[in-house]
Amino acid sequence: MNYIGSKHKLSSFIKKSIKEVVGDDLSELVFCDLFAGTGIVGRNFKPLVRQVIANDIEWYSYILNRNYIGNCQLLNCDEKIKKLNSLKGVEGFIFHNYCENGSGNRLYFSAENGKKIDAIRQQIEIWKTGSEITKDEYYYLLASLIESADKVANTASVYGAFLKKLKKSAQKLFELSSAEFKETINTHEVFNEDSNQLIKKIKGDILYLDPPYNARQYGSNYHLLNTIAKYDTFTPQGKTGLRDYYKSSYCKKNEVKKSFEDLIKNANFNYIFLSYNNEGLMSENEVSTIMSSYGEYSLKTINYQRFKADKTENRNHKATSTVEYLHILEKTI
Repeated sequence: MNYIGSKHKLSSFIKKSIKEVVGDDLSELVFCDLFAGTGIVGRNFKPLVRQVIANDIEWYSYILNRNYIGNCQLLNCDEKIKKLNSLKGVEGFIFHNYCENGSGNRLYFSAENGKKIDAIRQQIEIWKTGSEITKDEYYYLLASLIESADKVANTASVYGAFLKKLKKSAQKLFELSSAEFKETINTHEVFNEDSNQLIKKIKGDILYLDPPYNARQYGSNYHLLNTIAKYDTFTPQGKTGLRDYYKSSYCKKNEVKKSFEDLIKNANFNYIFLSYNNEGLMSENEVSTIMSSYGEYSLKTINYQRFKADKTENRNHKATSTVEYLHILEKTI
């Protein structure tokens, strides 16, 4: 997925930096990714550590992480994937509210793809209700659906708006592709909670933080993925069909510093690594001041191509790159 703040391209930098501080052998350590998003960082550490704890407040993220992090043992879902791909499309909630020719007059998906998404989502729920699939299989199939739907979405990467005409990738016929995960002997934990509340209930060795950097709320930018994941009934609001969504304090200039300090204060971890950048709501100095109060602080930086979800001429930030910070704390207080 083309995801705001994705650490896919930075994963080697993050892994290398953590190993330089903590050591190469992580096999007995507990690693926590508290704002996990699509789970890229946790996935990379999953084979290396004793346990990964992954968390995100957004339900679509929970689904992805429940599969990629929570699933550990081989699942044989090939026949189920084949069955789902063979289904005839139906005019369900997604088609009516978010698709070409739907009553909602929104062009997030082609009519045919929207109907296929509805049919597959309904069938997965039927299997779950009838106990025809396990919990692990349920999250595996849902993660597969979310990622496959995203590939044919008619957006410029995020769901804050749809395009006026179907772009080339959105015209392709929907196909459900498997969301394969890494098998491990060890088991892992996945949560769907407010990070500042969860931090009071967990402990470990390495805490990785990748909170929102700016005022863009993930719940609004990826609302349609939450709708596919939950498949509940509500009245979509406005031109883009928004649902009610969680508003993070990390996206609010007047709240972010307090939330961040509370998080660091309550963290029961030996090492804390924070990904942030030079366009964030908190300045480098503000972050370093807070973290330095709780132990030995250091900083690593790398130049990074910034995320672009819109046309260059319409962007508020004209720069093509940012400075990505990795703030490091060996906590002693």
